Amino acid sequence: MTDETCQWQGWREATERALYGPGGFYLRPEGPAGHFRTSVHASPLFAGAVARLLHEVAEELGSSEVDLVDVGAGRGELLTGVLAATAGSGLTVRPVAVERAGRPAGLDPRITWTDRIPPGVRGLLFANEWLDNVPTDVAEADATGTARYVEVRPDGTERLGPPVSGPDADWLSRWWPLSEPGSRAEIGRPRDQAWALAVASLSAGRAVAVDYAHLHAARPPFGTLTGFRSGREVPPAPDGTCDLTSHVALDACGALPAADGDAGRSPGAGGDSGRLPGAELVTQREALRRLGVSGGRPPLALASTDPAGYVRALASAGEAAELTAPGGLGDFLWLTQRVPAASG
Repeated sequence: MTDETCQWQGWREATERALYGPGGFYLRPEGPAGHFRTSVHASPLFAGAVARLLHEVAEELGSSEVDLVDVGAGRGELLTGVLAATAGSGLTVRPVAVERAGRPAGLDPRITWTDRIPPGVRGLLFANEWLDNVPTDVAEADATGTARYVEVRPDGTERLGPPVSGPDADWLSRWWPLSEPGSRAEIGRPRDQAWALAVASLSAGRAVAVDYAHLHAARPPFGTLTGFRSGREVPPAPDGTCDLTSHVALDACGALPAADGDAGRSPGAGGDSGRLPGAELVTQREALRRLGVSGGRPPLALASTDPAGYVRALASAGEAAELTAPGGLGDFLWLTQRVPAASG
């Protein structure tokens, strides 16, 4: 095997190394917030909405003590915000950050920091923009329409590799068929598996995945793999200098049974949607509306009776508008999976 051959890898392996290997992008001190903005960073209204969701889960469980597990926690920003939003509410929150980077200095000591989702979660597991960074292989249809793995070098140069086979081929056939030469797809099976394991960690409560996503009826013809660095979109290159991300086939994630012992097995094609019982897909705009974040402007009369209050309300409305904007964060999808408490 030559040195040149060693440089070629499938996108899944190359992304794993570039993001999470030694010196990887997500292990850098600045963290994700140094390169891009998520809903968590856009406004404290997002943490407030998650806090209200946590209260709903606690009520469903009939408990004033509840777990909050943040998967892909970054530097703990969401947990910090939720703890602030629930202070004095009578709700006891057991916060857990799941993140492969090290614990940041100065983090609230109440937050448990771990690189693995703990078992037996009773409460809310929340994964904001986590699944899009679970590495996947990329497939492209060659001149004959055969789906082949795309191989890549650290500088982003690509070539077609062997035909896609086995469970990956089954996944493409079910969720993202390729036939037109040049059409591409991210093979989302590792994300299905990751979500299944996350849901399986719940003993009772809800698991929520929030991400930019697409559904079977409108898959992008050339995939969505891209890079981000310092707030700007850049060509994807697995060299450790940029984020590597792609939209998530959340409908496929929701159709893989969380309790299935063989998480890698392709789900059957039966049924209209194939979704898990209790699973729901809605836009972030709708999810936040249900939690009291709408982006509506305050009444103009408030400017006369309470000018300072009007200014604060107007600023809050602007932040809410960003979180719910069509064509932006508002079009993110929320996949929710409910796990009821065992009876008896």
